Amino acid sequence: MRRVVVTGVGVVSPIGIGADAFWSSLTAGKVGVRSISLFDASGFPCQIAGEVPPYKIGEFVPKSYRKGTKVMARDIELAVIAADDAFKSAGLQSQAYTEKPTFDATRFGCNIGAGLISCELDELTSAMTTARGESGSNTLSLEKWGREGMQQLTPLWLLKYLPNMLACHVTIIHGLMGPSNTITCDAASSHLAIGEAFRTIQRGKADVAICGGAESRVNPMGLVRQQLLNRLNASDNGRPEQALRPFDPAARGTVFGEGGGLLILEEYEAAKSRGARIYAELVGFAASQDTHRVTEPEPTGHSYAKAIENSLKDAKLTGDDIDLIIPHGTGIAKDDRAELNGLRRALGANLSQIALSTVKPQTGLLGAGCGVDACAAVLAVAHSTLPPAINSPGVCEGTTLNVSATAREKPVRAVVSSVYSLGGQNASLVFSSLKSASTGLQTAAGE
Repeated sequence: MRRVVVTGVGVVSPIGIGADAFWSSLTAGKVGVRSISLFDASGFPCQIAGEVPPYKIGEFVPKSYRKGTKVMARDIELAVIAADDAFKSAGLQSQAYTEKPTFDATRFGCNIGAGLISCELDELTSAMTTARGESGSNTLSLEKWGREGMQQLTPLWLLKYLPNMLACHVTIIHGLMGPSNTITCDAASSHLAIGEAFRTIQRGKADVAICGGAESRVNPMGLVRQQLLNRLNASDNGRPEQALRPFDPAARGTVFGEGGGLLILEEYEAAKSRGARIYAELVGFAASQDTHRVTEPEPTGHSYAKAIENSLKDAKLTGDDIDLIIPHGTGIAKDDRAELNGLRRALGANLSQIALSTVKPQTGLLGAGCGVDACAAVLAVAHSTLPPAINSPGVCEGTTLNVSATAREKPVRAVVSSVYSLGGQNASLVFSSLKSASTGLQTAAGE
């Protein structure tokens, strides 16, 4: 089986645009959760979220593609920005940067996870107003909608909101013609997409792939859905830096955000031959499904644990080899309890010895953008640093958690990044320092 390494990391997040800015802010404990500014949230119980800093999408695409940005929803923009960062960090020259790309486009895949992209309400509002029923009523006349309302939407309107458009724009901009797929499994989307790209390269169907996910839930429809499910913290609008508290039994709910994390995976020998920087090696992946409920994870954590256990088996590692775990950690008390049960099942006595670093208190829950978690895992290996776990207690449900409010320098041999989603999908990735040609793990990334 061919070895697969990470040679590019691309991040767009509430605590920084670009992997370097993200990592610097993450390790410094910076929190990107704040009062919502993208729209008027005064009517919502939860008025805070993790917003990406202001950007101009035209700065992340070739001049020849500027018109294409007109049919990009915010989720698509986030994926395009993360892809630009990933390509640049990998030192790969695509058609976006040169007339002579430095790779075989037919061997370059693309797997990007996406969420349910919410429409911009101002577009729909004007169209639906035109299609009102009787004067002054709040009914919709289908006859008027077909005759007049739809005419208010641009012919390409729907192309902004199809989940596959994230991968579509990235592949067109960079000229990628290898295996491509879109996965929409809520917060598990990005990890499942990375796992599929991993297997594609292992099997020899591609030599390199860009993979991960992006999503924005900082919009009225995104908030309404989560509020109706009672998942949001509506009590801490005045202290957003403390609003999301993973594994705290007193946690009041989660906070949503927006962002994207994309990795460039490459076959090891090819990466080595071109002198690429190798951030980490992807050595294990597994997924599982529970059949509990659509809106919450299975309480015992059985299926979640299976994903972690099987990813470790895939990596030929045990809990003794793991120095860091980046859990899902949503700050929803019952969900965190189920996740903690899964971590106990999978890691046993090792759990209290493995550093646990939660990302979401600093970024918000990013949905399909949880590829940012995978990027944090890779960067931890590359920088020999354990990111902090702010707002997380040292003991939860009688289990000691190895957490620290500040970053710690330490050689990181291997990291588990695990997620679960509404609907019951679970996924786990294992990244390690570059393994020697024989067996065992080196203490730092490198050849």
